Amino acid sequence: MEQRVRQIANDWITAWNKHDLDLIMSHYTDDIQFTSPFITKINNDPLGTIHNKVDLQLYFQRALNLYPNLHFELNKILVSVNSIIVYYTSVNNLLAAEFMQINEDGKVYKVFAHYTQ
Repeated sequence: MEQRVRQIANDWITAWNKHDLDLIMSHYTDDIQFTSPFITKINNDPLGTIHNKVDLQLYFQRALNLYPNLHFELNKILVSVNSIIVYYTSVNNLLAAEFMQINEDGKVYKVFAHYTQ
């Protein structure tokens, strides 16, 4: 299990750095619950949570358009039972940590993203 979730995290970073939206989206379930302070900014949504894959893809597309030089640098992967925290350097050199819950198929179904201020 630990090796599998580490591979998911590494593949996720690679997908983002390639700006490959289809590859990025392949990591998520259709009923993904994704919470991020960037949603409040990019989507102008004060709740900051997206509840499905279609809306998440639209949000990610906006983010990729806003940050054409986006590159994530992986710092650490913290592993638990069916979840990981991916700790990385994000856009504008922000430190980021994403808590991801992973189902038995290796897909992410819940995310809480955190960033330095």
